[in-house]
Amino acid sequence: MKLMNIIGDTKNKNILLLQGPMGSYFNTLDAKFTNEGAQVFRIGFNAGDEFFARKSHYTGYKDKPKNWTSFIKFFLIKHDINKLFVFGDCRFYQKIAIDVAKKLDIQIYVFEEGYIRPNYITLEKYGVNGYSFQPRNREFYDNFKIEDSLIKESKESIKFKSTFSKMAREAIAYYWIGNVFYYKYPYYIHHRNFSLWDEFKAGCKNILRKYKCKITERGLNEKFENELSKKYYLVPLQTHGDFQIKTHSKYKNIEAFIKEVMESFAQNAPKDTILVFKHHPVDRGRRTHAAYIKNLAYVLGTQNRVIITWDVYLPTLLKNTIGTIVINSTVGISSLYHEAPTICLGNAIYDIEGLTCKGLSLADFWENYKEVDSELFRKYRAYLIKTTQINSNFYL
Repeated sequence: MKLMNIIGDTKNKNILLLQGPMGSYFNTLDAKFTNEGAQVFRIGFNAGDEFFARKSHYTGYKDKPKNWTSFIKFFLIKHDINKLFVFGDCRFYQKIAIDVAKKLDIQIYVFEEGYIRPNYITLEKYGVNGYSFQPRNREFYDNFKIEDSLIKESKESIKFKSTFSKMAREAIAYYWIGNVFYYKYPYYIHHRNFSLWDEFKAGCKNILRKYKCKITERGLNEKFENELSKKYYLVPLQTHGDFQIKTHSKYKNIEAFIKEVMESFAQNAPKDTILVFKHHPVDRGRRTHAAYIKNLAYVLGTQNRVIITWDVYLPTLLKNTIGTIVINSTVGISSLYHEAPTICLGNAIYDIEGLTCKGLSLADFWENYKEVDSELFRKYRAYLIKTTQINSNFYL
């Protein structure tokens, strides 16, 4: 999928890029749109945003959060903005900007990590995830015809090598500059902890835990492929501060989700089955739920039926699980790809009859799960790629 197929012509348009992901991606977009004849504006909220922006197009918002609504409304009207681009649609500044832009009939485009991973990023008009306008009725996808050109495009899509090193470099620069020059933006509120020191400590913990897991989880991949195959249920955990949980689910935090799943497992799952929790890799240096899970398992009497992992290869877990329990993580789409029965306990774009166990209670899921309709999923995935996925990466 090409970027311009989603956003249309940009020549002679007035475009606002609002903050963007950490790093240079929105700066690349700035250059692209400018070369195509657009007038590009950029708003940032900290010195990191400023560093990764073209100075001639940049405006820094340095006022208090309570004044942001009036500021962005004035800015959008003054510059006659036609198209607004944001990264994520649940953060404080982005959410308000989107609400104001809707009232002014401005086209809104939201970037997010890829629904289909790896090798894709998401770009949708109006909103992503729970705010997405993607159809959620089975009949629509049953009637969807996959074009030959789409099959060819999917086969020829670029497979990107790891971009972790560039992402890490740009993230470090972003946090370092944002912290050192914090005084320039004294009222900025970040969507999570913005402390450089805390991020440094998290990075050190991440490295230590990764090496520790190489020892403690040695042989687990083979174990799941063989003796544990089809004897466990998988619970891939989302990050503790995920907006998907805060905004698009009933849960106040990830612990509430863990508790509900473990209590239901203890009461309803076959006694010879195991519950496997996989931590999100982003949380490796920030938050571990291992102690909470172990304590709860002891209380419920399932301490011998629970496994906690960080680094077991996710496709291995998905291929060999009885079923997957998620809130609304995009891991759910990967689970469907591997034809693992999947239940969503939050608002997920792929929670569609025939794909997931939609309409089934968690209590019934353990023994009465529904199989994935593989042909329906093939059509659903093709439609997602056609309408929302760009074969790219934020850190090329």
